[in-house]
Amino acid sequence: MRRITVSVLVGIQVLSVCFCSKAQQVMETGSQKPMPQEWIDKDTGHRIKRISLSEGSNASFYFHNNPFLKQKKIEGNVMVYYNTDAKNNKQLCTVNLKTLKTEQLTDNASPKKGELLAPKHREAFYQSNDSIFATSIDTKKTRLVYVFPKDIRGSITTLNADETLLGGSFAGPEKDEIYRKYPEKSDYFNRIYDAKIPHTLFTVNLKTGELKEIHQENTWLGHIQFSPTDPDLLMFCHEGPWHKVDRIWTYNMKSGKVKKMHTRTVENEIAGHEFFSPDGKTIWFDQQVPRSVAFYLTGTDVTTGKEKQYQIDRNEWSIHFNVSSDQKLFAGDGGDQGQVAKAEDGMWVYLFRPEGNRLKSERLVNMRHHYYRLEPNVHFSPDGKWVIFRANFEGESQVYAVEIEKSGKKLGATY
Repeated sequence: MRRITVSVLVGIQVLSVCFCSKAQQVMETGSQKPMPQEWIDKDTGHRIKRISLSEGSNASFYFHNNPFLKQKKIEGNVMVYYNTDAKNNKQLCTVNLKTLKTEQLTDNASPKKGELLAPKHREAFYQSNDSIFATSIDTKKTRLVYVFPKDIRGSITTLNADETLLGGSFAGPEKDEIYRKYPEKSDYFNRIYDAKIPHTLFTVNLKTGELKEIHQENTWLGHIQFSPTDPDLLMFCHEGPWHKVDRIWTYNMKSGKVKKMHTRTVENEIAGHEFFSPDGKTIWFDQQVPRSVAFYLTGTDVTTGKEKQYQIDRNEWSIHFNVSSDQKLFAGDGGDQGQVAKAEDGMWVYLFRPEGNRLKSERLVNMRHHYYRLEPNVHFSPDGKWVIFRANFEGESQVYAVEIEKSGKKLGATY
């Protein structure tokens, strides 16, 4: 028995060596379909791995939604993602970022939306029609959390820091009618903004099952996020054309106070795609003063309102930015010429290092074969060594990790 075990281990080591050797191919990212599971981007020198191995289309979470569950011991951190199979059934899955082992969490054909992970209770929350469910990452058991009343078409988008409240919004029926008549964003976006439809922010108490309406305005409310550290602080935005709105606001659950986090200072200034820092002390956002002219990643101190600006070049502008857990690095997912920056050479996944009042960029992935209608939505891995993103340069959407350290220094793969 021992001889067989040793033989198997030797075989695994040989396969591992062969795989790593093959993985070091230097290639143009997206130059062939399919790509190997691992390669080095010839334009950047960084190693890229495909980490979604489920058949079909795979998509990582939106940039400000945490998809990671940290390991209990040394078994490997887990990332939750969505898989869509050939029958268009959408399921939640996990991938172990150390072993790349994938597991399917859900197995029903009902439609699913919501990207909410409860790391303390080790559950993934999602919504199917009028019902909210939670599935255990470890046991795969699913429980019904809440069913909306028939007169409320609510959607959940966030979970607070102590995992006691879900947050979301609902709107008047006029909004659904606009969506029905004008399904393309370019057609519905301004119409919803101009309609001044009543929108309501709500919470669902996970202990009592109570739905509570907490804030209402006759304007489009969205991008709702709880602070990652303060269970009583909720951020939301005034949706619409960014140059027409002071977009970023917070709501205090205890006092009911609404606070504007940034006021535009010149005509056509924009600020948006806001997200909390990991310690909850800063709200970061894409700022352009004015629109499409000067580009910044700006952070507002949640308590004092003091702002910190980092300037970037036009080509470095990204649809979404993110920050590492130690808050020393930023990442961006770039953009094509159809985006607001009109960048001639912006189709890259970027790493940024603060230097004074600027961000110094490093290109991680050449995205010239990616169609930017799918937003890459960058995340830093829990260990801070990789940037995880989604892309369609192989045809279907898949999830990839690019190593921050340039290739050639080590072959081991940990996340």
